[in-house]
Amino acid sequence: MLASRRNSLTDVTITHRQRGKGGRYIAEIAGSEHTGHLDWEPHGDDMRVATHTIVPRAIGGRGIAALLVDALVSDARAQGFRIVPQCWYVEKKFDENPDWADLRA
Repeated sequence: MLASRRNSLTDVTITHRQRGKGGRYIAEIAGSEHTGHLDWEPHGDDMRVATHTIVPRAIGGRGIAALLVDALVSDARAQGFRIVPQCWYVEKKFDENPDWADLRA
């Protein structure tokens, strides 16, 4: 399954791809060969464990990691799953966004 979102403010396209039982959100930046990603693994029927978020230095500082987490959270709301923030960055974003508390497993 492939889903795509485009953020026109930063010219970043976020896509989601299944990887085995889990998945990966991928951030592609117009004009750059570098990509960022957020990986997740399933846990039970209604949870996804966010295992890591990686954005190379070459494209860092543009809010790309936050866009990847936003895509995961948006899908959680739309599809009805909860998130286990194993990745430190995802955990930090959950701490900064108390309105996401209902999605935290």
